[in-house]
Amino acid sequence: MRLNSLSLSLARLFVSCRPSSRTGQSLWSSCVSRRSTPGKSTVSNAIMEDREVLPDFVVNTSILQSRVISRQLEAKKSTNVTYQSHHVSRQKRGQILGERGGFRGCCLWFTGLSGAGKTTIAFAVEEYLITKGIPAYGLDGDNIRHGLNSNLGFTQVDREENIRRISEVSKLFADGGIISLTAFISPYAKDRDNARKIFTEAGLPFYEIFINTSLEVCEKRDVKGLYKKARAGQIKGFTGIDQVYERPSNPELSLKAGVDTVDECVQQVIELLQNEGIVPIQAVEKVVELFVPASKVESTLAEAKTLPKLHINKLDLQWLQVLAEGWGTPLKGFMREREFLQCMHFGCLLDGGVSNQSIPIVLPLTTEDKERLVPVPAIALYHDGKLHAILRNPEFYQHRKEERASRQFGTGNAGHPYVKMIYDSGDWLVGGDLEVISRITWNDGLDKYRLTPNELRAKFRSINADAVFAFQLRNPVHNGHALLMTDTRRRLLERGYKNPVLLLHPLGGWTKDDDVPLDVRMRQHAAVLEEGVLDAASTVVAIFPSPMMYAGPTEVSAAAGRRSSYLLLRFWGLKVDRWISVYSRFVLL
Repeated sequence: MRLNSLSLSLARLFVSCRPSSRTGQSLWSSCVSRRSTPGKSTVSNAIMEDREVLPDFVVNTSILQSRVISRQLEAKKSTNVTYQSHHVSRQKRGQILGERGGFRGCCLWFTGLSGAGKTTIAFAVEEYLITKGIPAYGLDGDNIRHGLNSNLGFTQVDREENIRRISEVSKLFADGGIISLTAFISPYAKDRDNARKIFTEAGLPFYEIFINTSLEVCEKRDVKGLYKKARAGQIKGFTGIDQVYERPSNPELSLKAGVDTVDECVQQVIELLQNEGIVPIQAVEKVVELFVPASKVESTLAEAKTLPKLHINKLDLQWLQVLAEGWGTPLKGFMREREFLQCMHFGCLLDGGVSNQSIPIVLPLTTEDKERLVPVPAIALYHDGKLHAILRNPEFYQHRKEERASRQFGTGNAGHPYVKMIYDSGDWLVGGDLEVISRITWNDGLDKYRLTPNELRAKFRSINADAVFAFQLRNPVHNGHALLMTDTRRRLLERGYKNPVLLLHPLGGWTKDDDVPLDVRMRQHAAVLEEGVLDAASTVVAIFPSPMMYAGPTEVSAAAGRRSSYLLLRFWGLKVDRWISVYSRFVLL
């Protein structure tokens, strides 16, 4: 039977230690016999065992030293080999790999105790990146031991070799332009440092991510039942119980997976990648709420009393609510001129990466107000005598009304209801960063339906939705709407989804005078659910605070983008598996 070089080295050591007496030889034969297993060499089998089970007459220290020496010899065995350079550069790979151009190869090294959440988070990050068109692949410790490292045990030397191999494999993934996510306990700091060195020498980024979950939480989870076995003495050398875990001293990221949700951990990883320039900013789906922190409300109110005032109308307040709750992410306030021009000419924001923004969110003001407020460092925004926000570092620019109407609506005709409101508004626009004092409410009995993006995320998680499809409308639900929604759910179930959820999301902002009022529509929606036209158990009803612009596909694109980007929803349509949002009679594919 063939033996690998490590086994041969150990065999030579065994031969040199073989006892000369008849009694010693008998013990030797007995030891080798009981370690034999079909299909494996006896020496190979012996080396896979823990130190404690080696026979007493063998000097354990010598065996361990032999293992280390053999590993070193094995690592240096290859001779007369020359590294061959690829003809394809990393930059070239990045241009054609994935849906977003650019080389993104790197390693995210997830380390932590068994049960900490390494694989759960790594695979969730992998799924997230793939949905954004970014190549990624997750490498799990157990999965690797089913194949590549199936001949390794859990001694310190085997663990070192386990990490060395996976480091080299992960490097190949990264060199190919793929974000490699490795989820290994990797308990020894030296091994993780060696992994980092492998990437550093290859000129590839390496990020150590510590899944900082306490032993108590991990043991309570005990998904695989390993802690129970370790406590019972059935598993020796179990990390965290009778084998040390060396916590990272300076990881690039530390995740409290025992406190934060999986989604929150994923977003922290994505933010790290964005800050490091690995992924574009539009891949970060953190909702940017603009509310003043509770600890600073008092000081902000005191400051507002010293600032000049700008009184805004109801339409402006509705747009302020859209921004404050995060529906306008990544906007940090009313658009400045650069953002306004990007929106008008390109239908998106370009700074820091491309993000969907096909409609402008701006604050008009009169020439008199503009002259009164220039120059000031901040402005207090009031509606009906109530302070709502502070606009910092204001930027004033001309309101090119006809150009805005023509680009957004395809017409400058004042007969269009929203175009008329544009013409009737101020000749100037002011942009700046917003600090909103508190949540905007309307006290109309419907505020409970005005859920923010973060609240909707939590709602979908709480009901275990595995897919969400959205339907926005400004009129009562009719038979055509109901057919579209019920058929979408049916098809999702046919595709294997267990709990697809409908987000019935009527507009709650301004609409034309001849449209059905919001309170009437909400009562009709409730009746549709009560009568079973739509499945109440799989439907979430919420009010979308945006005004209606009547801008056709331009507005559809913006509405769909806000939901798919900031709610973390999987939108599925009627024909193909793509991210879509259903908007009244329109289906955006």
